[in-house]
Amino acid sequence: MKTVKILVPSGALGLGYDPVALARGIALKPDLIAIDGGSTDSGPSYLGRGVSKYARASTKAEWAGLVVARAEAGCPLVIGTAGTCGTDSMVDWLYDITLEILAEHGITAKISTLKSGQPAARVQKALAEDKVSALSAAPDISDEVLASCTNIVALAGAEQIAAALKTGADIIIAGRTTDTAIIAALPIMRGLAAGPAWHGAKIGECGALCATNPQSGVICVDFDDNGFTITPMADGAHATPHTVSAHMLYENSNPFILYEPGGHLDVTNATYTALDASRVRVTGSKWHVGEHYTVKLEGALIAGYQTIIFALVRDPRYIENISDWCDDILTKHRAKACARLGLEVDDFTTELRIIGKNATLGDMESATETMSEAGIMGIVTASDQQTANSIAKLLNPYLLHHPLTQAEEQPTFAFPFSPAEIDRGANYAFALNHVMVLDNPMDAFTLEVHP
Repeated sequence: MKTVKILVPSGALGLGYDPVALARGIALKPDLIAIDGGSTDSGPSYLGRGVSKYARASTKAEWAGLVVARAEAGCPLVIGTAGTCGTDSMVDWLYDITLEILAEHGITAKISTLKSGQPAARVQKALAEDKVSALSAAPDISDEVLASCTNIVALAGAEQIAAALKTGADIIIAGRTTDTAIIAALPIMRGLAAGPAWHGAKIGECGALCATNPQSGVICVDFDDNGFTITPMADGAHATPHTVSAHMLYENSNPFILYEPGGHLDVTNATYTALDASRVRVTGSKWHVGEHYTVKLEGALIAGYQTIIFALVRDPRYIENISDWCDDILTKHRAKACARLGLEVDDFTTELRIIGKNATLGDMESATETMSEAGIMGIVTASDQQTANSIAKLLNPYLLHHPLTQAEEQPTFAFPFSPAEIDRGANYAFALNHVMVLDNPMDAFTLEVHP
C-alpha cells in the first residue's frame, strides 16, 4: 500500500518544539516536514504592516533547528504563511534568514518561494467580473476599499504547494496558505485519496494540539489511501479518539465540514479507532470537489491612528461606581474635544475600558467578585496621529482628577507612565473576508526557484 509520512514539529514556527521528540520523528524517515508560520489570530496589524509577530532572532533559532533536521532526514521542509501574515515581504524575510542558516551550518539546499500577495488591480478586476464573493459577516468592499488595503493575500491550497514540491526544492517558503494545505499537498500529489489527506492535514495542522499533551509539539501523520494515523512523538503525549475528533472544531464552526480551495471535506462518516495508548487511526473521510476553484482573500487597511492612556483607581467608592464614573468622563470629554478641537462626533472615537472588570467579555461577564482596584485604559482613534494625541491629552485631566459628584473634594488617581499618552500609530482593520474564483490555481500566485 502506498503511504506518505509527514512530520509536524509544532502548531506554528515561534511556539517552540521538543528537540527530543523532533529527533524521534526524524528517525522515522518522514517524506516531508511541514510547519505553519502564522495566522490572523493576533489581529490585522501584522498583515497590514507586512511584518512578523515573532522576533527575528527567535524565528531564526527555531527555523535553524528544522533546516538542520531536514538535511538529516533528506526530505523537503515546507512552511506556510511565512512570517505570521504570509505577505510577499515576509517570504523574502524568511528566505534571507534561511540563506544565513545554510551558510552558518555549511548546508546546501534548493529553495522555492511561493508568494500569495495580490495587487489591488487583480482583485478589482475579479470583483468587476463577479468572481469575488462575500463569506459570512464580510465587510462591504469596493474598488476604493481594495485600493486602500496596504496588503492583500490569497490563501494557497494543496495545488500551489504541490507545484512548489514538483520543483524538487529542499525547502519551500510559502506566503499565506491554509493551515492544512502544506500537509495535504504531498499525499494528494502522490495519488492518495483526497478525503484522508485533507482530514489528516486538519488534525495535524497544530501539531500535538490533537493529543493529551498539547504543548509538546511534534506529531507524525501517516497517510494511505484508506485513512491516516496520528502518532505524537513526545513523552506523555497520547492521541485518543476524543482528542483527534475534537480538533475538527478547532477554528472551524462545523465539526463535520471543512472548506478548502477547490472543494470541501466531509467527515460525517469518519471512524476514529485507538490503535494503542498513543495512536489513533481514522478512516471514512470524503472530499467533494467544488463547482469552482476558489481561494480565500485577506486584506487589511489603516482604519485611523490611536493614542492610549492608562489610569489606576483604588478608592473603594470609585471602584464600586467605576462604570458611572467612566460614562460621565466620556460624556464630558467628547463635548470638550468637539468644542476645543473643532471636531464632529463622528471624527473620532474614545473608549474607556475597565481592565479588571469585564475587560474581556464586557456585558456577557457572569463573574461578580469584588474588585479592589481597576485599570482604566483610554483608547482614542482619529484620522491622524496628532489629532488622536490631542484628544487623549484632553482626556488626561479627567482620568487624573475627575470626581464622582460635583459636591465632593477633587480626587487624585495614578498614571503608570509619564507621559501618560502613548501613541500607537496606525490602527489596522481587516477589510476582506471573501473568496475569489480562479480559472487556474496558479493564476494568483508566484512560484520562484532559487538553486
